[in-house]
Amino acid sequence: MSGAEKQAVIRDFKDAVNMSPQELTRWLEAAESKEVGYKTSQGDESVGHASGRRIIELLGKQEADFSDDDVQHARKVLGYIHRHMAQRPDGDITDTPWRYSLMNWGHDPQVKGG
Repeated sequence: MSGAEKQAVIRDFKDAVNMSPQELTRWLEAAESKEVGYKTSQGDESVGHASGRRIIELLGKQEADFSDDDVQHARKVLGYIHRHMAQRPDGDITDTPWRYSLMNWGHDPQVKGG
């Protein structure tokens, strides 16, 4: 991956993730956060919840400190957010599993620009 491609992924990731590390940390502690998402056979934490913890780490990094694995995770986050946003349900999304799942991935669709 070229330096320009890496920069573009990181920029897009930081644009798509519209929750601060503090907001995401608080959210991941909420019962609603732990109740949504696909859970693997390895445990009771959903894939999105685990991703949220990794996203907090990535938000604290400078671009130069992103490893190839970090960039791959940023790409995974972008893919999830874009796919999930395309499935927006009708009506009020405030208290929906759809919104809660996106929030586990660092994106709150009710934030301006969401």
